[in-house]
Amino acid sequence: MASEIKRRVGGLRWWVVGLIALATVINYIDRQALGVLWPDIAADLYPDEDSDSRKEIYGYITGTFIFFYAAGQALFGKIFDWIGTRLGFALSIGVWSIATALHALATGALSFAVFRSILGLAEAGAWPGAAKANAEWFPTHERAFAQGIFNSGAAIGGIIAIPMIAFMTVFLSWQMIFITVGLIGLLWLIPWFLIVKAPPKFHPNLSEAEKQYILTGQEATENEDGEEIDEYVPTTSQLLKHKQSWGVIIASAAIDPIWWLFIVWIPIYLNGVYGMDVKTIGIYGWVPYVGAMLGAWYGGLLAQRKIKIGWDVNKTRKRVITIGCLIMLPSFFLLMDPTIVASAFNLILNLIGITMDSPSAAVIIMAVILFGFQTSIGNVQTLPSDLFSKKTVGTLSLGNEEDAEKHFGLHPEGVDVTSGAHVEGEAYLSVLKQLMNMFPRAKKVITTLRGSISASHNTWSGVLYDGETLFQAPSYEITHIVDRVGGGDSFMGGLIYGFHKYPNNDQKALDFAVAASCLKHTIFGDANLATEDEVEKLMSGDASGRVSR
Repeated sequence: MASEIKRRVGGLRWWVVGLIALATVINYIDRQALGVLWPDIAADLYPDEDSDSRKEIYGYITGTFIFFYAAGQALFGKIFDWIGTRLGFALSIGVWSIATALHALATGALSFAVFRSILGLAEAGAWPGAAKANAEWFPTHERAFAQGIFNSGAAIGGIIAIPMIAFMTVFLSWQMIFITVGLIGLLWLIPWFLIVKAPPKFHPNLSEAEKQYILTGQEATENEDGEEIDEYVPTTSQLLKHKQSWGVIIASAAIDPIWWLFIVWIPIYLNGVYGMDVKTIGIYGWVPYVGAMLGAWYGGLLAQRKIKIGWDVNKTRKRVITIGCLIMLPSFFLLMDPTIVASAFNLILNLIGITMDSPSAAVIIMAVILFGFQTSIGNVQTLPSDLFSKKTVGTLSLGNEEDAEKHFGLHPEGVDVTSGAHVEGEAYLSVLKQLMNMFPRAKKVITTLRGSISASHNTWSGVLYDGETLFQAPSYEITHIVDRVGGGDSFMGGLIYGFHKYPNNDQKALDFAVAASCLKHTIFGDANLATEDEVEKLMSGDASGRVSR
């Protein structure tokens, strides 16, 4: 029976993220329906209004949606914490599906605004819900890929929504289309309730192997007694004290409106500028979202590649964000007159008997703009985890050469750490391996190495073990120690800074930490007043002792 269940729901976590991605596709279909159908709706409800008046009414309705969507982000974050992922998603998609269907009853701007506000409030739940489901159902190392699957749902939804809704107008009235797409969301609830019966820890149909794979690959949230581990969660006011937080807020505030501008107004633009009906909008309107999908991939892969080869994380993010903005800026000017682009392309295309019309040029320019937008915004959204992540500290285990023996009874054979002799890092490899076995969640184990020749004359180094490779820093001879207090703190501070400055280069991070703490021994007091330039000079072999402040 157990094997039968395992076959039926094997890889259950992938079914879960697949359903969430499908919910995102439905989310975008429901969201885009009004814009695509607006030419028909406006002609039906406002036959005596001119084009500008119809756009004004549409702007009022969509503005209401955006306002309540923003409010829903915060609201549903709390709701998912209160009632869990299973019921949270059911509430979110259930309410937004009903709200979509209720659009069929709208008779004017006010009723549309009411139904649209409910839709915006409920649709916002998809994003905090996806983040929570990702954390529940996936081990840490699979979460980026799982998030990519979820994000692909948004891109696919944007691509298929416009042509799908346009196709439906061939057979259905705009009222029936709203009812139909609302029904799709309600039907989604059936597999959701059948598959997602409980979190992984308590799911009755989850195989024991997959359950253990998921749970052991996540950060511990309980201690050995089953009690929840308290974590430091900064308040909003604490976050706002960091200038980095304001940098992210300002960047998002400057860039996010571009996305909303296009997802709200693309159908209206094509109708107003080129006189397209709903069916023709379906032919052209999906193209910009292809650019958005490609931009999301490009921005992520470009940053990942540069960071992997050793670029500074902070500078990499800023450069990729800048590249995205530089792509968008000239494209906006070209969108003012797409015929310029069409004429330029036709100089080449005419050679093979093909021509590009102005509407085609317009949607291609939009695709380029959204390509640049997604290139930028993906890195803007990643900045908070870069700046405030617990990852660096949470994956380290630090001690000195005496701690392992005093606290855990581990010591390298043939070495007496109290003898004052010079300490070799290789001798500690067995100790570091044992420590990593004792603490399997630790990804790196680091120890400082101090050789005490006299009270004012020490040797100083350090080693880092990542489970595969032992890294050892150069050994410095400190002949005139001013103050040993703060040596360990300055080492750890230098190490954390080194990991950020030299991502994916543990050797340089370790060298920076040892050099920084070495200089601290020449400074009175607990704080390390050495500058980054002084540390790097010592790393490069300049041990002259000259300090410029």
